[in-house]
Amino acid sequence: MRLAPVPYATSRSALVQAAPGRVLTELVDFRRWRDWSPWEGTDPRMRRSYSGPTSGAGSEYAWDGGTKAGAGSMRISSVLGSRAVEIDLHFERPFPADADIRFDLVPQPEGERTLVTWSMAGEHTGVMRVLGRVLSMDRLVGTDLEKGLARLKDLVER
Repeated sequence: MRLAPVPYATSRSALVQAAPGRVLTELVDFRRWRDWSPWEGTDPRMRRSYSGPTSGAGSEYAWDGGTKAGAGSMRISSVLGSRAVEIDLHFERPFPADADIRFDLVPQPEGERTLVTWSMAGEHTGVMRVLGRVLSMDRLVGTDLEKGLARLKDLVER
């Protein structure tokens, strides 16, 4: 008997003192993620590769690292003007998994400010289905999303 996948979703938000277009610049080019991603620095020997367009829909990024970084790839599936970026995420290691990433950019009425929400959703299967009952994705990934948003905020506000 095969167990049904268990869905999960987590998100974090930050108010950034910059226009949505400025934030979007950092999100749609995976090469720029090295300046703010919460997972940068976890493995100094991590190998990275980029393919497809330099930025925007179709842009791809893959990494291969040690235990902490694991291995996987991301592909920007769509850019909805300066309002949202959708990304397909695939993990190969430590556990095979797929997830949907979304950045929502909501301009604020008080000038050059943007509410940035980083969301991740998917389904636990295999080993993660069992671990997910004990360790929620919100607990596992939420802190990383907060760290990444803080670094992104710092970068775009400079």
